[in-house]
Amino acid sequence: MAKVAFLGLGVMGRPMAGHLCRSGHDVTVYNRTTSKAQAWVETYGGTYATSPADAARGADFVMSCVGNDDDLRAVCLGVDGAFSTLGKGAIFIDHTTVSARVTKELYAIGKEKNIHFLDAPISGGQAGAENGVLSVMCGGDLEVFHKAEPIIGAYARICKRIGESGAGQMTKMCNQIAIAGIVQGLSEAINFAEKSGLDAQAVVDVISQGAAGSWQMSNRSDTMLADEFDHGFAVDWMRKDLKICLDTAEDVGASLPMTALVDQFYKDVQNLGGGRWDTSALIKRLRALS
Repeated sequence: MAKVAFLGLGVMGRPMAGHLCRSGHDVTVYNRTTSKAQAWVETYGGTYATSPADAARGADFVMSCVGNDDDLRAVCLGVDGAFSTLGKGAIFIDHTTVSARVTKELYAIGKEKNIHFLDAPISGGQAGAENGVLSVMCGGDLEVFHKAEPIIGAYARICKRIGESGAGQMTKMCNQIAIAGIVQGLSEAINFAEKSGLDAQAVVDVISQGAAGSWQMSNRSDTMLADEFDHGFAVDWMRKDLKICLDTAEDVGASLPMTALVDQFYKDVQNLGGGRWDTSALIKRLRALS
């Protein structure tokens, strides 16, 4: 069992840290809103700290699941950042979806301090975090990954090293690119069925068992049909992720025409007031066009 710190107790981080505690690890949590950290301790046990530095002091592993590049820099390098107290040889595992640029920056700074840094973004949504079945895609040193993998296993169904530092974040971009197209296709199919006077639920029941089936269809079609979107991964966060994808595509010379289009569709959803709706709310845009 290890001494672990977990930074960020949002919809993903809260249950992930809980799985670590229930696996027997000595867990200290930090959240920008201290009341959330206090509530976590009341639910799971463990302890909480009032700064990333205090949470990380003496830890073997530090996990972070925050908002964006700036948030990650702040918990690592800011005033009372975790890098200021981490001991030599400690491993920092970042589960945030951020740019590969900031990942490589922190990896290099960590090297100077003899701190190991892994980028380990996640996929599987809130349900995956709560059930401990996330997919984790990692970038960083192989030996460090082997040390971290059993700890990550507390909340992962699959944990795979893709390559050197930044490879995990690049893989997460592939994940978001694929999701964008799948959700748009599913939205169009359901909207088409509705406009054609078909029983849309019956349509989904049939096509979900064939080549059109997907995680999105299995997990989001019912709520899409019910016009319910107060759950899941928010449109605002998806647009943040797609901007990272599109910016990186410019750097590597990749063409992402579908991704760019769906990103604009998500902008339309934001303009409908749906920034906090689940990403499956793309169908709301189609219904609004009717």
